[in-house]
Amino acid sequence: MQGGQMIVEENTKLSSVLTPSKPSYIQSLTKIVGTLGPNSRSVEIIEACLKAGMSVARFDFSWLDGDYHQETLENLRMAMKNTKKLCAIMLDTTGPELQVCNKTGNPIDFKADSHVTVTSDLSKELSAEVLPVDYAELAKMVRKGDTVYLGQHLFTGHETTSVWLEVLETKGQDVVCLVKNSATLAGSMFTVYVSNVPINLPTLTEHDKQVISKWGSHNKVDFISLSYTCHGEDVKELREFLKKQNLSETQIYAKVETVEGLKHFDEILREADGIIFGRGNLGIDLPPEKVFLFQKYAVNKCNIVGKPVVITRVVDSMTGNLRPTRAEATDVANAVLDGADGIMLGAETLRGLYPVESISIVGKICAEAENVYNHSLHFKRIIRHVGEPMSYAESVASSAVRSAVKVKAAIIVVFTSSGRAARLIAKYRPPVPVVAIVTPRLRANSLKWTFSGAAQARQLLGVRGVYPILGGPDAATSGGEEPGLRLAIEHGRSVGLLKSNDRIVVFQKIGDSAVVKIIEVQGQFLA
Repeated sequence: MQGGQMIVEENTKLSSVLTPSKPSYIQSLTKIVGTLGPNSRSVEIIEACLKAGMSVARFDFSWLDGDYHQETLENLRMAMKNTKKLCAIMLDTTGPELQVCNKTGNPIDFKADSHVTVTSDLSKELSAEVLPVDYAELAKMVRKGDTVYLGQHLFTGHETTSVWLEVLETKGQDVVCLVKNSATLAGSMFTVYVSNVPINLPTLTEHDKQVISKWGSHNKVDFISLSYTCHGEDVKELREFLKKQNLSETQIYAKVETVEGLKHFDEILREADGIIFGRGNLGIDLPPEKVFLFQKYAVNKCNIVGKPVVITRVVDSMTGNLRPTRAEATDVANAVLDGADGIMLGAETLRGLYPVESISIVGKICAEAENVYNHSLHFKRIIRHVGEPMSYAESVASSAVRSAVKVKAAIIVVFTSSGRAARLIAKYRPPVPVVAIVTPRLRANSLKWTFSGAAQARQLLGVRGVYPILGGPDAATSGGEEPGLRLAIEHGRSVGLLKSNDRIVVFQKIGDSAVVKIIEVQGQFLA
């Protein structure tokens, strides 16, 4: 198991630590997923989030309805147009999540050592003594001594907003519990989580299917985060459902957040397009001293096969504070050093007081960690895993990254229509940005001609270090690279990634062959 690799040169001086970081168009190679909600849904705030480094916007359907999220999405589209920045759309399913509905919205105070009854009788009124939960089988699933968590943050640093309950006994449909800590719960909905007890509900619920068939299909979402993924079959089921909804191009990121998912991680990874390591619930299921072990295992597995992996729950304290804790800042850096493709922000941007600052600070931490990331070690590890003889594609992709390092290239430009070539380059973790020129594919049916490529471009926003540019139709039909390459160079110059005499490594397919070449930027021309 690898992870947490870094390299610090001997001549690194304290002054480099004390020197402020330089601003850059690309704040970090690591991507940031921001959850949009009450405190981050206006056009102005979303524009600021995009400028701060948000690459993927997450819509969490365990909160509020489709109309609310549609309005937020329209604001996102306006913000993208205003800032001229691309952003992918991620739909996060609710899954078999147990919830307590607080219809009044009034805060509820729980006192340590008091008793509370969790019941499936929804006719009972919510109070500090009674918690109606939407699951009829709960009393049959738990036993004396089991742990039940209730709240918003579920013991990840905000203990005053979550409650730890210990099961004392069950009576019919009621579960009598001992309150282990004092807390005040506020809001319209509280999540209920029973540690290490499988809930007999489908991973893809009927509610999720309705959301996907209506909201997801209407908006042609780029990613679906499949919450509570436990088996590879869960991913297969969702993929079949997506095909029926004309969403076959939508990528599936399996959210692994339970011990059951941990046990079947390898089969989940085979079926999914990417992995989200959900540390909220998993941090409850596992002893605290074991969480980092699975994180390193999971990230390394994803790196080896070249599939994106996103880490969650990193700066929870920024929900109410302007700065992360020292431990949180170190946690973000270690996720990058482990090899994470992205960092997901949940409550920090959904309802936190500082959504823009959360994105900005996480991006800065990622960038600093990338500066000491041991690219050479990662490259050698991937080469060793791929073995010999290498496939043609692996050989050329690894050569492109090796060449970029040797000639100190400013960027790598890759031409792709499906995104696979760019992902293959990213698998070898080049230390420079990968500018992917996504050339549209011309498709035809009995009624019309259409170009594809926009979805493939946005989906690359979930891959570490890859920055997509959608090429024009001429790039797909002219058969030449010149228009696309000039587009990449002009963009690189406009945002400060390229200057005269910089070198560029170009990866492209010509017919059935793939080639790598090195060019130099000189004035308005290429050498």
